[in-house]
Amino acid sequence: MRNFLPSNTYQLSLSCIAFVLLTGCVGFGRSVPAPVEDRPYGKSKSTPSLPAQPNPSSGGPGQPSQAKPVAPTENINRPGYYTVRPGDTLIRIGLDHGQNWRDIIRWNAIENPNLIDVGQVLRVSPPVVDANKEVAVAKPVQIGSVSTATEDKKTPPPQTEAPAVNAVRDEGAEESFQLSWPAQGAVSSNFDDSKNKGLDISGKTGDAILAAADGKVVYSGSGLRGYGNLIILKHNNTFLTAYAHNQTLLVREDQSVKRGQKIAEMGNSDSEQVKLHFELRRLGKPVDPLKFLPNR
Repeated sequence: MRNFLPSNTYQLSLSCIAFVLLTGCVGFGRSVPAPVEDRPYGKSKSTPSLPAQPNPSSGGPGQPSQAKPVAPTENINRPGYYTVRPGDTLIRIGLDHGQNWRDIIRWNAIENPNLIDVGQVLRVSPPVVDANKEVAVAKPVQIGSVSTATEDKKTPPPQTEAPAVNAVRDEGAEESFQLSWPAQGAVSSNFDDSKNKGLDISGKTGDAILAAADGKVVYSGSGLRGYGNLIILKHNNTFLTAYAHNQTLLVREDQSVKRGQKIAEMGNSDSEQVKLHFELRRLGKPVDPLKFLPNR
């Protein structure tokens, strides 16, 4: 075939072809990443910020914040008050002091029950109110030609200091207080002051959990770490009972229950085995339930 290109042009063309073939062979079998383009989220030109997410490790209402400790107040170390420590929640504080955590919210005028501060001093026993000092005085008020009487606004009675926690013990109620067994299984772990704050009772998933005495539900939920699905009953000013690791909760807060009433079903929530962990608290302090239960 006749060559119509000048020799120098022909050589240049062969060089270009060789270069293309060479570079193609070197890159063969190796993927070349596509260029990355930073794109704004939606129509915004700035990187979007996600809404604040709840802390999954929260222990329920009253999880302490990471803010600076509240400055000391005059109530620190006084009877009937408690200083919040790291890891505390209102539910745990209520259980440890034999109180309804909602009452603690009310006594301390807490606006956000999901936020308490380390170092904050909380009233954990009810204020004592002298009802005799709350007096309504009627004064005549003229409306046209008719005279009527209205009551002045009632002056809120002063709150006197709460007594020491031990002073609110109902001795008569304590002496006569008796429990019935909350589950039918065998006791798998006994009470121990340092290792086990109650009794562990074995059983099967779905076994009935019964109220050990008449009382009122002060907590029903899963907000207390280590207890799973938990029910707390308040029986009087002295005693609480707690029923932990349930599969199903059958009662709600503020509900009154009777001894022997089914309040939950046994499970293994927050536990490695199916069981009921049963606690008895006297003024918030764990005591051995066997001393209040009938012999089997």
